[in-house]
Amino acid sequence: MRLFVFGMGYVGAAFSRALRARGWEIAATARDADQADRLRAQGITSADPNDREAMATALQGVNAVLVTAPPGPDGCPALESLVPALAQAQAFPDWIGYLSTTGVYGDYEGRWVFETAPLKAQSVEGARRVGAERDWREVGRGMGLTVTAFRLPGIYGPGRSALDRLRAGEGRRIVKPGQVFSRIHVDDIVSGLLTSLERPRAGGIYNLVDDEPAPPQDVMEHAARLLGVPVPPDLPFNELGMSPATRRFYAENKRVSNALAKAELGWRPAYPTYREGLAAILKAGG
Repeated sequence: MRLFVFGMGYVGAAFSRALRARGWEIAATARDADQADRLRAQGITSADPNDREAMATALQGVNAVLVTAPPGPDGCPALESLVPALAQAQAFPDWIGYLSTTGVYGDYEGRWVFETAPLKAQSVEGARRVGAERDWREVGRGMGLTVTAFRLPGIYGPGRSALDRLRAGEGRRIVKPGQVFSRIHVDDIVSGLLTSLERPRAGGIYNLVDDEPAPPQDVMEHAARLLGVPVPPDLPFNELGMSPATRRFYAENKRVSNALAKAELGWRPAYPTYREGLAAILKAGG
């Protein structure tokens, strides 16, 4: 069995490790020689996404494709590179997973949102994700491929959590009354992708989120108590002192439901809240 990853980042690497443990071969994009060398050292075949022949060779016999790369002004970069290479390789994977974001929903003023909710993306990045999801659905229908989109919230895990920010002296408790966010441990993303891989569904869309949307200051406070360090002081929300990225983050307030993924895929997060997730990271030495 063979997986191709377009964009070997944090989630792509975790998913690849899980499938390698099951005996799969892994191939992925690499945009420069250094990245290709790093992948080769891990036993991963690489291909330059701008090299059609190399992409077609890497995609021969592929069973599954994961697309993690974010869209740019011209849409999803994988569409221009991957789709023609699949056709050239005469490859018809059983499953294509596209990683999107819960940012496609926009702001719901703290209300629950489901996969059927109107998409009201407020940021340029969110709007691009809406377009990329649409384009991938059209490709799936046009080529007879099973494309599934996964809408992800804030991702945390080893090396990428409130614990790390506190250790680096960057922990902050920005307080905006009524604000909540959903989040997801990287291992729970992987398990969600694996369950979908076992139950491919063309045109499927799933929110992969934990069970408890929570205020970000609560997460930081809990992480500080786990580490036995002082809880950072409250910082009242003030848009003037924030980066554009942080302002975008706090401009959207919603509770994202994972009920569909549970019902259709039989998926259950191993870390239903940030408390279990942070505890597991700390126990593992992260």
